[in-house]
Order: sequence, then structure tokens, then C-alpha cells
Amino acid sequence: MKKDLSRRQFLHRTAGAAGALAASPTIFLEPEHIPLPLQSTPPSDRLRFGIIGIGMQGSGLLKDAITLPGVECVAACDLYDGRHTLAQEIVGKKIPTTRRYKDLLDNKEIDCLIAAVPDHWHKQVVVDAISAGKDIYCEKPMSHSAADGVAMVAAAHKTGRVVEIGSQRVSSVICAKAKELLANGIIGTLTLVEGSLGRNDPTGAWEYPPPPDLSPTNLDWDTWQGDVPKVPFNPNIFARWRCWKEYGTGLAGDLLVHLVSGMNFMLGWNAPPKKAMALGGILRFPDGRNMPDVHATLFDYGGAPVYLRLNLGCETPETYRFQGSKGILEVTEFTITYFPQSGEDESPSYYTYGYPQAMREAYFKKWHEEHDPKPGKEPLKEGFNYRGESWDAEKPHLWRFFQGVRNHQQVTEDTVFGHNAALACHMANESYFRNAAVTWDAASNQIKS
Repeated sequence: MKKDLSRRQFLHRTAGAAGALAASPTIFLEPEHIPLPLQSTPPSDRLRFGIIGIGMQGSGLLKDAITLPGVECVAACDLYDGRHTLAQEIVGKKIPTTRRYKDLLDNKEIDCLIAAVPDHWHKQVVVDAISAGKDIYCEKPMSHSAADGVAMVAAAHKTGRVVEIGSQRVSSVICAKAKELLANGIIGTLTLVEGSLGRNDPTGAWEYPPPPDLSPTNLDWDTWQGDVPKVPFNPNIFARWRCWKEYGTGLAGDLLVHLVSGMNFMLGWNAPPKKAMALGGILRFPDGRNMPDVHATLFDYGGAPVYLRLNLGCETPETYRFQGSKGILEVTEFTITYFPQSGEDESPSYYTYGYPQAMREAYFKKWHEEHDPKPGKEPLKEGFNYRGESWDAEKPHLWRFFQGVRNHQQVTEDTVFGHNAALACHMANESYFRNAAVTWDAASNQIKS
């Protein structure tokens, strides 16, 4: 007779199954094909774009965008003059530069725009751009507040312009394959979603070094502040704006939005959470910031609980774990790993160790007769791994934007998708600051306690 397991042995064997996947097969995902740049593309067929904001993120977007076929950068805008020089260095020629982004909106030669500006400027730039007839790629999070997001969605619907929000996960082969696997029911009944990401260094916590030459002479500080209550010139605020809720959206807008966008795409969701409950604090970097550096949020989307946690005080890889009745699908930047579970008893119930011996042995005998597979017919439970290019690659996301502009078709991460992802972030922040659970009231378009 098969040796029966105690509860401790039963649970230990189940937990150890994940380690056994080290030898499971790995399947490599082909990257999306993007043609090489064609120097001979006729000028009449090229998309001409302008860029607003050429800082840390904007400069990377510009470098990627100009390598794509059939597109060229023809103008750049930034409120800091040093970035005018940077834009020309990246493009490799003396393109026009300006401090006024509306100069790009008035330029009839510009087909579309890329915007990588602080969060508190997103709504104004996007609404102005699409109202001027320009399609636009805007960095995440889409909005600085729930009200901003509502206004952006309304403007996009009114104008019909192509808008893409820059959470690039949704254009990756990793997330596309995970979406397919989840839609096909690989984990059975979804019971819990976990997501986490941690950093542990000053740069990861946005303590960026301001440009040494920064001054009110080469930076339009008053315009940069926008409608926020004015403060004296402060280089640290300019470089580290994510630390303050007046300009940014903190961990929620910088990192949580990636977790939410990827989760929504992989699960086929496109709605805000019904409820959010958050905890956090400024535990690692008490540098004058007013946004938490540790932020954990539990979301209710109307089904399985979603628990997403962010930590700037301990480094951990960005990971999702979709848990269900048939196992776990773990998704990381480069990999998808499936840990199968039968969801059935794989040995007689350990509860029967409370039976008298004769009763217990009779139960064991009957259980094995009914459940043990015949020799050679044992079920094969094998996990597998997928490996692909980084989900952080921005080039595929930009390529889809330019293709959408060229074909006059909306993209996956449009204003509705971007708004729903951003709402989760705003709800996480509101719950943290209110120290209470919050809900989304669609009737009034407000976050309520």
C-alpha cells in the first residue's frame, strides 16, 4: 500500500513542487517584428513628431522613437534650456527648440507628439494637443487626479484623436503570452492576485541630482509650477518632483501604475477598482517628501482580492503571482512560470488521523482503491517557463503608437484604459492620506471614503 502522508508532510510536498520546476521546459517567445529604419522612406510618407519634455524619461523615449522606421523628430520643447541642447544631440541635427509647447501645437508640419512632463502637467498638455488636432503619446500615469482623468477621457472622445499612455507592459510579448494563458484558464478559478516591486537606493527613491547649472535664468520656474501654489526656486523639487503630491503621484503614479496596467491587460480587465485600502509611510527616506516610500494596497475589483505592494526600502524584483484553483502563474520582467496544482487530494485526508486505527485503515484502503491511478497511467503534472524580451522595452509601445497614428486607429492603452489604471493609483493615495478605505463613485466621478 502507498505510504500515507501526515498533514505536515502533505503541505511540505505541495510547497516543494515549485522547486521541482527548475528542470521544466523553457519556451522562448519571439519579439514583435519592427522593421529597421528605412533611410529611403519618402519624406511624404514619414510621420513627423515633436517632443515635450526631454528629461530622464523623455530623452529615452526620443532615443527609441528616432530608431523606428518612417518617423522623425522635427521639434522639441522643454522649460529647461539644457535639454534643448540634449534634444539636438540625440536627434543629431539642429531641430527647432522652444520653451512653449503650444509652438508645437501650432506647427502644421507636426503630425503627433510625445509628452514626458511632470504629472501635474499631463491633463493640460494632452487636452491642448488633441484639441489642436495632434495625436499624442503621454507618459504614465495618465492623470494627476481623478478629475483630470475624467476631463482627459471626455476630450479624447470629443476629438477622436489617437492617445496612448506610456505603461509599456501592455505592448510586451511577456504580457501578451500571459494574457493568452490566463484567458485559456490555465490557473482555473482566479482566487488571488499579488504584485510587488522594491527598490533600495536613493536614485530608486527619486533623489536625483539636479543639473548643476540649473537656475531661474535657464529654467522657466514659474511656468513649470503650473497651477500649484508657488514656491521659491528649488532645484530639488524640479529634479525630484515625484516626492511631492503637488507635482507627482508618488509610488502609486510611478510604479503602482505599471503593476495595475500590466495586471489589467493580462486579466482582460478595463475598469477601476470598486474599493481600495492602503497602508504605508515615509520609513526609509525622510528627506522632506510628503509621499510615502512604502505603500501597500488591497483592491476589490469585484472578484478575487488584489494585493499590490511597493517598497523603496528593500529591493525585490517586479513580480506578479496569479493564483488559482489549478496553480500559480508567476510573471516577471523576462519570464512566465507555471506551477501546476491539481486542486484535489493527492493522498487520504490527514483529518482521518483522528479516526481509530481500524476505521482509519479501512478508509485508507477504500481511498486508494478509488483514487490511485493504474500503473503507467499516472497523470503528468509538469510546469513550464516562457522567456522573452523585457516588458520594460519602450520601443514596441512607441511603435504601436506610431502605427495607430498612421492608420488612424486607437491603441490598447487609450484614455479609458489609462484612466482606469490611474484611478487605482489615485484611490491608493487617497486611502493612504485619508487613513480609510475608499470607493470609486462612477455616478459622481469621485473617490469617496
